[in-house]
Amino acid sequence: MNELVSIIIPAYNTEKFIRATLVSVQNQTYNNWEMILADDASTDQTVSIIEEFAQKDSRIKLFKLEKNSGNGVARNTALEKASGKYIAYLDADDVWFPEKLEKQIQFLKTNNLRFTFSFYDCIDEEGNELKKRVEAPLKLTYKQLFFCNYVGNLTAIYDADFFGKIALPDSQKRQDWRLWLTILKQIRETKPVPEPLAFYRIRKDSISSSKFKLIKHNFGVYREFHKFNFVFSVLLMMRFLFTQLIIKPRYIKKI
Repeated sequence: MNELVSIIIPAYNTEKFIRATLVSVQNQTYNNWEMILADDASTDQTVSIIEEFAQKDSRIKLFKLEKNSGNGVARNTALEKASGKYIAYLDADDVWFPEKLEKQIQFLKTNNLRFTFSFYDCIDEEGNELKKRVEAPLKLTYKQLFFCNYVGNLTAIYDADFFGKIALPDSQKRQDWRLWLTILKQIRETKPVPEPLAFYRIRKDSISSSKFKLIKHNFGVYREFHKFNFVFSVLLMMRFLFTQLIIKPRYIKKI
């Protein structure tokens, strides 16, 4: 159970949060990992902070983009440099629990899975817990994922020996959902680790803080990624909104 895990982290102007993210990876009880960060031309102290950590820990590798190109390009840049059996994703403002990798890899092996994720808890910009937990169906099928992204990017991990390194779509938004759809279209179903293994940071300027932006970008998954016509995409969005408003809230718990 000591295979290398490549942790993919895009970073852009996250000087306020990046230290906590890096420390949460360094505190993992599973220590055979490489952390590959792609900085998307930050204009604050993000690069300096990462370099400070990288000088002391050779497992941390930083690659700097010459111009701001978006999360998708940054993630793909980091992915190209990955050499691990497993690919794990984490954003530069989120935080892992110390046993995240250990528990998740054991879960993959025990359940003979190629892809999994976990529940997660929420924190605010200052790191205060919001007493909110996001769960998911205990068996996630492609059909379920088609109408709702139950997979938190900060918790996802897949077997690169099985899938290969899967590049993210070119779209600037919702690359994570498109990636999970690509994976589940191949394996049809998976299971989450049925406990929280990370903290998701809710920020005022994040896409997820704007319901209108979410609707727009999720519509793009049907219209652009799946190449459905406009009318059919609208019908699918109606089902998507039903799932978001009626089904998904069942998996959001107060703790």
